[in-house]
Amino acid sequence: MSNQLLKTLFACLFMMSPLVMKAQTDSTETKEEQDLSTLLESEDQASDSGKKQYTTATFKTTRIANGHSIENVGKGILDFRINHRFGSVDGGFKEFFGLDNAVTRIGFDYGITDWLMVGIGRSTFMKEVDGFAKVRILRQTDDNSMPVSLSYLGAASVQGVKLLENPAGTDYPFSNRLGYVNQLLIARKFSSAFSFQLMPTHVHNNFVMYKDEPNDIFALGAGGRLKLNKRLALTAEYYYQLGDRMRDSRNSFTLGLDIETGGHVFQLMFSNSTGVSERSVIGGTTERWEKGQVHFGFNISRVFTVVRPKEFKDSRNKIW
Repeated sequence: MSNQLLKTLFACLFMMSPLVMKAQTDSTETKEEQDLSTLLESEDQASDSGKKQYTTATFKTTRIANGHSIENVGKGILDFRINHRFGSVDGGFKEFFGLDNAVTRIGFDYGITDWLMVGIGRSTFMKEVDGFAKVRILRQTDDNSMPVSLSYLGAASVQGVKLLENPAGTDYPFSNRLGYVNQLLIARKFSSAFSFQLMPTHVHNNFVMYKDEPNDIFALGAGGRLKLNKRLALTAEYYYQLGDRMRDSRNSFTLGLDIETGGHVFQLMFSNSTGVSERSVIGGTTERWEKGQVHFGFNISRVFTVVRPKEFKDSRNKIW
């Protein structure tokens, strides 16, 4: 992607912001709308005016598209996730516009506390197994005493596919398969309709194919959500690589639509990235939007209560 596309994305997002100037929670939402927010953030909101009121539901799920959002699942909540990406649509009818090929990641995210979420998953792309921890550091407040939310994401992954065939009689070092991600998530909810997030990111690959390729990749991501109604929202996500990059690497750009039905979120999207993890998206994207090398895909998220909240200790409700 060119610098012009990055500028266009930022311009579109910020042109929307005058419509939604003041940060607030979805206090006018119906009870059904709040169901998912309760599962994402189970921490009780203070009812006394003297206590801080935190902004909730900056995004409706823990991912914007390929990358993480500022959201965590609440303590004791398990999020089962399926990320699916079809092949490039430029394959035409011969490849049934990408439907003949697919990449799938199946993962589980779990809220250990209301500020710590961990997850693990396995993707068919590069046969990658990844794990992560996301730590909530700061939370936006309704009175703007804290204007943004801040989280840290640390991830590691192992790729089962060899990048290079080693000479006969020698072993392929396990360390060659490893990669790491460090990322800050900085987000602000401008209103119930519009949220924006920045993602400074560092990706380290222990092994690269060519000497002129960097082991360390730095990128600045930007993402946003524009709520259309109580169930639908448009999303966008872009990662701009800074400095040296891998051969043939392109910036990842994704457009999506979030559909919420209670405790279930269905995300539809188009992206030039084949992979799903930060390591495969940032540095591993080689296809171009302008050439029609775009993948249709979707994310499915279904949350379950594993540990019963204290307030339901004496409840006879069989859901718990």
